[in-house]
Amino acid sequence: MHERSGLSEFIIWDRRVVLIRKQQPADIPQIREVNTQAFGQLEEADLVDKLRERCQEILELVAVRGDEVVGHILFSPATIACRGRTVTGAALGPMAVSPRHQRQGIGTELVESGVSILREKGCLFLVVLGHPAFYPRFGFRPASQFGVHCDWDVPAAVFMLMVLAAEEMQGVKGRVTYRPEFSQV
Repeated sequence: MHERSGLSEFIIWDRRVVLIRKQQPADIPQIREVNTQAFGQLEEADLVDKLRERCQEILELVAVRGDEVVGHILFSPATIACRGRTVTGAALGPMAVSPRHQRQGIGTELVESGVSILREKGCLFLVVLGHPAFYPRFGFRPASQFGVHCDWDVPAAVFMLMVLAAEEMQGVKGRVTYRPEFSQV
C-alpha cells in the first residue's frame, strides 16, 4: 500500500483550501501533533510511529491547509482466518483531524480518498473501530452482520466492516487480526 510516486501522481484531492495527499517524511512531526491533539493522548501518535517503522504495507494520507497538516489517516494490513485460508484486507485507523479543523469535511475526504485508493489496489475489505454515527455513511456496517469479529472485546456497534470485493469475500467469516503494534499501545 505504501509507494513512492511523482508529484503528478501524489495529489489525490485538491479543494483550494485543503489538499489530500500521501504522507511525506517532512509531515511526521505534524502528523504526531494532529493525532495527539485529536485524541488528547499519545497512544495513537505512538501507534502511527510504530506502524510506519515496522510495516511497509501501510497507506498514510494527510490533509494539508497551506503548509499545515490538519488531518491524517492510516490504513494497515488486517487479516481474517477462514476455513484454512487467510484473507487480507486493511484496517482504517487511526484517523485524526486537528480539533480546530473538525466538522469541516476533512475526515470525510480522508476516508473517501483512502477507500478509493484501496479499492483501486484490489483490497478485499476494510475494518474500523470507530464511531457508529460516522462510518456507515461510507458503506461500513457492523462486522457481526458478516460473521466477522474483532480480536478485542469491543461493542459490536463500533467494530465495522466494508466489503470491497464481494465475490472474494463471499462466505468469509471469522476473527479479524490487526497488526501486533495495535496491542502494544
